[in-house]
Amino acid sequence: MRGYFTRSETKMYAIFALILLPIAVLCYNESLHIGTISSFWLMVILILMIVGSFIEIPVATIRSRKNEQLSRFAPLMEDIYAVPLVKELNNGKERVFDTTITVNMGGFIIPAIAIIYLLFTQPNNTALEILLIMIVAVTLLSEMVNGVGTVVPEYIGILAIPFSLLIAPHETASLTFIAGIGGILLGITAMTLTFNKEKYGSAYLNIGGAGSFKAIYVTALLASLVSYFA
Repeated sequence: MRGYFTRSETKMYAIFALILLPIAVLCYNESLHIGTISSFWLMVILILMIVGSFIEIPVATIRSRKNEQLSRFAPLMEDIYAVPLVKELNNGKERVFDTTITVNMGGFIIPAIAIIYLLFTQPNNTALEILLIMIVAVTLLSEMVNGVGTVVPEYIGILAIPFSLLIAPHETASLTFIAGIGGILLGITAMTLTFNKEKYGSAYLNIGGAGSFKAIYVTALLASLVSYFA
């Protein structure tokens, strides 16, 4: 796992745990489901996403520029983004990071498997249309932050809900899950692969981890709760 538990991170996981309690009850009563994913497996996915958020899997190494101002703002950015930036500044050379690109188990691999399963068991062209909208939204509203990586707004998954209600109201939950989370994953992947390495740099670029996990998990929770009304 990259980073550590700051006070804000501890509060975030506490809030997620509190939200999971009523969701667990609803799943026990079989009141929630996302497409072909039953209540039981939905709960398993939500729990595994939390547990898996502590696991980063390295997939590539690149070099990116080490911003000269990072050392000045590193302590403040550590508190905001919960990454050990002061320690990471010692990685690589004086002006260059040896950047490790990782994928997060809970924020990337597990939801990606769930999305692929839904698309195979319940093919939906509408989901792909909304997915494209979400990719554009993610690339426009997210930003590359020096020393941290791609930072995605936590609320961005909400955008998938009105489009889903408008186009296919009876499939709002699955569309929100597929398009919302899928759009975030593809959007940050594209940004990670195409960012300006001469302008931005970080010791680690976490796809689905630091900077984006909150947005992904909030979208998963929203899709789960929306299924109660579908």
